[in-house]
Amino acid sequence: MNTSVNNGSFKFLDLITALFATLLIVSNYASTRIIDLPAGLSFDAGTLMFPFTYIFNDLLTEVYGYKRSRRVIWIGFLALLISALSMGVVGLFPPAEGWEQAAAWDSVMGVVPRIVVASLAAYFVGEFVNSVVLAKLKVKTGGRHLWFRLIGSTAVGQIFDTLIFASIAFIGVLDWDLWLTLVISNYIFKVGIEVVFLPVTAWVVNSFKKIEKSDVYDRQTSFSPFHWSVDGQ
Repeated sequence: MNTSVNNGSFKFLDLITALFATLLIVSNYASTRIIDLPAGLSFDAGTLMFPFTYIFNDLLTEVYGYKRSRRVIWIGFLALLISALSMGVVGLFPPAEGWEQAAAWDSVMGVVPRIVVASLAAYFVGEFVNSVVLAKLKVKTGGRHLWFRLIGSTAVGQIFDTLIFASIAFIGVLDWDLWLTLVISNYIFKVGIEVVFLPVTAWVVNSFKKIEKSDVYDRQTSFSPFHWSVDGQ
């Protein structure tokens, strides 16, 4: 199957980019809360939303190619960094006298810088691993076996993402039993989300290929995360 690339403007690339960055930021602030679900699963609440960034990444890589996916990953990285720095600056100012929520704000938002550092590292590695694996599998399989490619790339990317995030964010904060439970629960849940939404993801990916008239194969692409070019390699 030959590469099909839309040489004009894309209809939805900017919207996908905005939604991707929004989900990333919201999921990181939600990660300050640890929740329990049935079957003994314990994880940070951001896990409920973060897997959807991988689904967006799948869409970006499959439809628009790794080079545009790389650019969107960097945009999300910068958006998260700016949000963290903004909250850090806000926290430097003393609370107004008589504001009774100051201690509550500090107790929650005070955790955010460490979580954001953890998320930045995990996000950077995990998202790029996911995108690279997906792009290479697409070339290797000639564009066949979409379901296998989506699950396989997420499963590999989430190994890095989950271990890096949990290690930086929670080692020394949680006891080892809870930490291990958190890692296993996070990984199972995140990959499980990909599996559950796989029919929808596959349908959306195939639909967007038709809408955008784009189906990129990264046969001669540089997979370095530090290349900024979209039109070049």
